[in-house]
Amino acid sequence: MEISNRLFFRFFQAANTLHTKGTQALDEFGVTTQQWSVLGALSRPKVKEGMGVGELSRFLLVSRQNLSGILTRLERDGLIERVTSTEDRRSRKVKLTAKGEELWVKLIDPIHAFYDEALKGFSFDDRLQFIHYVSLLQRNMAKL
Repeated sequence: MEISNRLFFRFFQAANTLHTKGTQALDEFGVTTQQWSVLGALSRPKVKEGMGVGELSRFLLVSRQNLSGILTRLERDGLIERVTSTEDRRSRKVKLTAKGEELWVKLIDPIHAFYDEALKGFSFDDRLQFIHYVSLLQRNMAKL
């Protein structure tokens, strides 16, 4: 039981450190880790035409309520826009603006440098195993 407590506490600490250090890594761009995750999700080629807010919320595993504030700030900064869906004129999608796409391109190198520093000492195989274990944990928690 003690080992489980330590493991979950370490995850909690790592999540907080990821938020703090990730935001610091992109400080010159004025982007938080939450905004970075939204921009990254919307930069994927398969969602070039945008994603519904519910779909984006499920993809990022965040509540619509939390996502709403992030989207409002990104929209205010001209990085995303809400557009009418071409498939269903009654629904709206969120997509990157040209300014958002330009910013994302500028963020890629600093993000990868952050990844490299954060994962220093992890071999390729370590990283694959880590993905496996975190994915297993995520699936288990989704069933709770």
